[in-house]
Amino acid sequence: MRYALGEMEAVRLHVNLHVNGQLREVYGVSPTTTLLEWLRGPAGLPGTKEGCAEGDCGACTVVVIDPDAPGGPRLRGVNSCLLFLPLLHGKHVITVEGLRQAGDSGWHPVQEVLVAALGSQCGYCTPGVIMSMVEACYRGDLDAAWKLDDQMCGNLCRCTGYRPIREATEKIAGLRPEDRISALVRDSEGERPLTLRYASGAGAREQRFFVPGSLPELFDLMDAHPGLRLVMGATDLGLDVTKKGERFPALASLQAIPELRRLEHAGGRWTIGATVRLADLEDATDHALPPVARMLRFFGSRQIKNSATVGGNLCNASPIGDLAPVLLALDATIVVAGRAGERRVPIDDFFVGYRKTALRPGELLVRVELSDPPAAAKVVAYKVSKRREMDISAVAAGMCVVVDDGVVTSARLGFGGMAATPIRARTAEAALVGQPWSQAACDAAAACIEQEFRPLSDHRGSAWYRATVARNFVRGMYADTLREAVPRLSDRPSGTLLGDLASSAPPR
Repeated sequence: MRYALGEMEAVRLHVNLHVNGQLREVYGVSPTTTLLEWLRGPAGLPGTKEGCAEGDCGACTVVVIDPDAPGGPRLRGVNSCLLFLPLLHGKHVITVEGLRQAGDSGWHPVQEVLVAALGSQCGYCTPGVIMSMVEACYRGDLDAAWKLDDQMCGNLCRCTGYRPIREATEKIAGLRPEDRISALVRDSEGERPLTLRYASGAGAREQRFFVPGSLPELFDLMDAHPGLRLVMGATDLGLDVTKKGERFPALASLQAIPELRRLEHAGGRWTIGATVRLADLEDATDHALPPVARMLRFFGSRQIKNSATVGGNLCNASPIGDLAPVLLALDATIVVAGRAGERRVPIDDFFVGYRKTALRPGELLVRVELSDPPAAAKVVAYKVSKRREMDISAVAAGMCVVVDDGVVTSARLGFGGMAATPIRARTAEAALVGQPWSQAACDAAAACIEQEFRPLSDHRGSAWYRATVARNFVRGMYADTLREAVPRLSDRPSGTLLGDLASSAPPR
């Protein structure tokens, strides 16, 4: 269906959202106003704190009810410093002020446990810590120690109160009390994201924000607004506002287009929609596709993964994006769509330059498709960064080698941080194919890395360091695949091997 321009351009002057159970109508604010800015200002809810304004510290964490999550409605802890207010249209937001309960103390069980554990010191980080713990409290899948670490790694405490915070989280995880918050989550069953056409300002200062409900409506908007920016989690685009002060004349969120959120695994095939949250992909692949889950474990904080999407990560086309190398190894196909229909792009051809993709004007990424690795495949994924948690890669890699009767029949080695785009190490792949699967074969392939890549030196690592880490990834791949199966995150502490691989001494 084509939308008449007059109908498409009809706008409303307010955004509706539910905050701590109360409907709030927001008028006249810029659509790039962040949830944090509004909470601490017009909403009069200053309990949520601003620390870094870039999604690193967790002081601004609130929880949002996601009624359309896989498996049913759930709470998601998110960084309110990055979320544009219209992204919350029609949604339920809970802040630290909304935790008060009926009873003698009036405290939520999370607050009681944190106080008893002496988990609050100066108190500045405490509201964000509590809200991350609230998500943990209502989760039913925190069944491994690493999941508790992952849940809380996005909250920094400068008073070094991590041990009591961790102990309090262990006590509260999975409690799921039958209370007002549980009722709000239950009552959201079946809700769907609302569409929106919102505008503020006038003349050169006018800004518009759209939430279309279908792809045809989105294509109409893209035709009517050249330069329209697409947004979903705003974990990158939000930084352009909070750190660079940019204004966008027109934005469109993809959150109400249902086909973009497909996440299916059937018959050995994966269909991963563009707006699938990274947290949901991590959950889905933990047992079924461990290399993807392993990379996502250290992608970023739980708050970031609760907002960031597969399509956003790939379309940013960052040379150090963590998802692209493992998808290169798995020979994924990128499906894009425009007014004329769908087009399939091998992932090898999707990244065409620094921060550039093969998307044509009027197109968007709609899904990623890939097959399970063959039974004879050996697949690994690695990431090295200065910190284990909450850091951007210096080098990342995904590698898939198929071995038949002891001989390598195919190899795909994808790397990030080694060139202007995520890229395959084709010379190293060729050195492996036809060779017996052995340490000697991996050593010979590793020797090709230096002649294949010319990485840059920057604050994350020198060119020598990056080349050394990439070589050691290839060398270490053999030892890592001697196991009967690729280890899941719960099988051992992740990161140990990565540290060993990067430990070679520099040349004299």
